[in-house]
Amino acid sequence: MPPTTPYAGKFSTCGLYSSNNNNYQQSHSPYRHCSSVKTTKESVYNGAYSSAENPYDIPHAHSVYYGVPVESVSTKERHYSSRSAVSDKQYSTQPQSPRQHSTTCPARVHRQTSSGSEQSCRSNSAAKNRLYGHGVTASYGEMCYHDNSLVSASLEALIQHLVPTLDYYPDRSYVFTFLLSSRLFLHPYELMTRVCHLCVEQQRSGDTLLDKIRFREVAPKLVQLLTEWTETFPYDFRDERMMRCLKDMTHHVARGDEYSWRAMQQMTQRLIKRLSALGQYEEAIAALSAVVTERPPSLKSKRESAPRSDVLSVCDDPFILAQQLTHIELDRLSFIGPEEFIQTFALKDPLENHKGFFRKRKTTNLEAYVNWFNRLSYLVATEICMPVKKKHRARIIEFFIDVAQECFNIGNFNSLMAIITGMNMSPVARLKKTWSKVNTDKFEILEHQMDPSSNFSNYRTALRGATQRSETAHSVQEKIVIPFFSLLIKDIYFLNEGCASRLPNGHINFEKLWELAKQVSEFLVWRQVICPFDRDRRILQYLVTTPIFAEDELHLTSYESEGPENNMEKDSRRSLRSSLLHRENRS
Repeated sequence: MPPTTPYAGKFSTCGLYSSNNNNYQQSHSPYRHCSSVKTTKESVYNGAYSSAENPYDIPHAHSVYYGVPVESVSTKERHYSSRSAVSDKQYSTQPQSPRQHSTTCPARVHRQTSSGSEQSCRSNSAAKNRLYGHGVTASYGEMCYHDNSLVSASLEALIQHLVPTLDYYPDRSYVFTFLLSSRLFLHPYELMTRVCHLCVEQQRSGDTLLDKIRFREVAPKLVQLLTEWTETFPYDFRDERMMRCLKDMTHHVARGDEYSWRAMQQMTQRLIKRLSALGQYEEAIAALSAVVTERPPSLKSKRESAPRSDVLSVCDDPFILAQQLTHIELDRLSFIGPEEFIQTFALKDPLENHKGFFRKRKTTNLEAYVNWFNRLSYLVATEICMPVKKKHRARIIEFFIDVAQECFNIGNFNSLMAIITGMNMSPVARLKKTWSKVNTDKFEILEHQMDPSSNFSNYRTALRGATQRSETAHSVQEKIVIPFFSLLIKDIYFLNEGCASRLPNGHINFEKLWELAKQVSEFLVWRQVICPFDRDRRILQYLVTTPIFAEDELHLTSYESEGPENNMEKDSRRSLRSSLLHRENRS
């Protein structure tokens, strides 16, 4: 018989719960720039929250929630070695390891099931095999395998395949993959309702006492599944319907098994703590976007009369600044839920416009991270265009080149690309006199590394190298991999758009779901790293709160630094001056 899933051991989405183990380990254009970036004064952060270690004065995600890293495995072959991420001995009340069930036939028989797909599996005792190419395709009811790889199935069969029984628990790789991508076909609330209902109904025999005994035996596995769900996809439970369902299952479990009930209580406490930290983080990010501050003065006379502090007055060490950028990157990465990558393509919830906890946007943290990229790009451009003297502008350019080099060495590709993008903006690129004073050799090497030609082939090679370094790391610093995020989103977007989610026979294309899960699982590994560098709050506050120019202000400041070279630029400067002065007078 083929394995339950061919990717056994590929993902380790979360550890099994234990009574004595409550801790857990830990489609935007890449060059899109926002027309304006809103910032807030430093006082927005000061005193708002209690944590003194986070630049946002909020608890870091890792301080309240640790998800066991999801292993990333090469997909050159379709077979994966089975590796258990958790010691079997810790969980004597559970199946010794989910992977031990990976050889269970998907056409397993449940005592009482209302699923038509499983009835079909039961009647199909002999699998229908056919040879094509170099592999074997086998059908088990409504689940189809090729070379022991689950390639397609009906939605009903996939849901049934997720439901644990007395002698079966789904492989972790399947749990992660289906929970991640099932939202393309039905809402998480609907999936949870159906899974819990099936798990309970399968234990009914008509005898009340026997039903209680049988549910007590399967309850630990149901709690294990819900634990994996809440630990890996906690944001699903911002939907108050999900929390109600979880509460109902807690009451149901309490009637059958005290040990499982306690595990449910502990799981719920961790979930609430995680969601509380998320709420604080989102409030801090919203404060940055909502509070409008004054812009830096855009006219040269104002710049001369009221000199503005620049990045060099805050930090003149490129390595230190690269470290602080890495802090911000990892902080923001840690709050992005894996489901946010898929949620963009998911079904629209008819209740999402109603009042309620689930009204919150489902890709908020992902969008906030993309906005950070844009802010950093505009910050770099602002810092370069602001100085009056050419020598000072050249010095800042050279400083940011060194910062970008240090980001590359650390493995912080997102900040690296944001800096390169800022330096390539037209208001900066047109400063020819300034650039003539700069040694651009390093910058050209960095641009070559992030060259978009051949689908960013140079960058992808560097990313693979950083990933391999991370896998064999001897220190936390060597584990850092921060991908160029907009390209990661783009890859997932085109993977989703380029492959059909359903096959002509109505089955779910599970090969596509495997690939989506692989890309997202790599991201989960990267976001687990806790930044090892010391925090410098003064630098962090400067990076996230200092006022920056919008695009039109950047152009005008650039013209003031180095005058227009042709009539088109002269007309542009005249128009910008008029519009900005009118705006200032009106305000």
